[in-house]
Amino acid sequence: MTTPEAEPEQEGAPRPEERLERAVRAAEQALIEYEIALETFRVEVENFSRLHEQRLGPVYARLEELEAQILEATAARTGDDEDRRRADEARARLMPIPGVEELLNGWMDGDGLFPEAAAMLTDQAVRPPQRVRPGEEARKLYRELARKAHPDLAQEESERVRREEFITRVNAAYARGDAAQLRELAEEWAAGPVPERRPSRAEELYVRLEWLDRRKEMLTLLAKELEESAIGAMLRLAPEDPDRLLEEIAEQLATQVRERETELAGILAQD
Repeated sequence: MTTPEAEPEQEGAPRPEERLERAVRAAEQALIEYEIALETFRVEVENFSRLHEQRLGPVYARLEELEAQILEATAARTGDDEDRRRADEARARLMPIPGVEELLNGWMDGDGLFPEAAAMLTDQAVRPPQRVRPGEEARKLYRELARKAHPDLAQEESERVRREEFITRVNAAYARGDAAQLRELAEEWAAGPVPERRPSRAEELYVRLEWLDRRKEMLTLLAKELEESAIGAMLRLAPEDPDRLLEEIAEQLATQVRERETELAGILAQD
């Protein structure tokens, strides 16, 4: 690797290594802020995805069941082989599969919808889905810890490992919205060892800047994938009021359910 030729030092002017150190620190802080924003958005997408499945999963299941029943009723009426094939394919997609309880977050098992899920499709009261959305205190604590303990601030491998393990715990607590755990982690970090920052040579600083640039490129790709995902795109439609967005989608799905029920009733009435 080549480095720029040394410039003549002027009295009172910072040495080239000092300028590089400032550039590295600025790049580190910029990267950390970017990672904080990315992790915050990732948690929001994950939580919205969970709520989306909890709130709307039963309605999607009801729609799919109605579609299968409509195709089956149509096939029974027409006797057409192609209609029967489509009906069989639709029913096969609804057949129970191993582990369905975990996949559907406890809304359905091999015997069908749970009572709470069924209640959600009627006017009966139902326990609202659990919301795991970090509060203001948790967000503040998370940002402070991420800025202090971020692995990108480590200059030695052992220190990087220590920070990565600590930040993993911080991320887990933030994802749960556990402000109390985050406070304990903040106390733990404050009481822990403070790594000494040893002077860096110019070549090492250039390598550091290149590494930071490559990591920023990687995170940019991750952010793009997250933003372009189905849930990410949906969440960006109403970032300040995702609950209202869920309600709007639920209303649209409820209308579709009513339409399919009417369609099915019309087919059955022809028999």
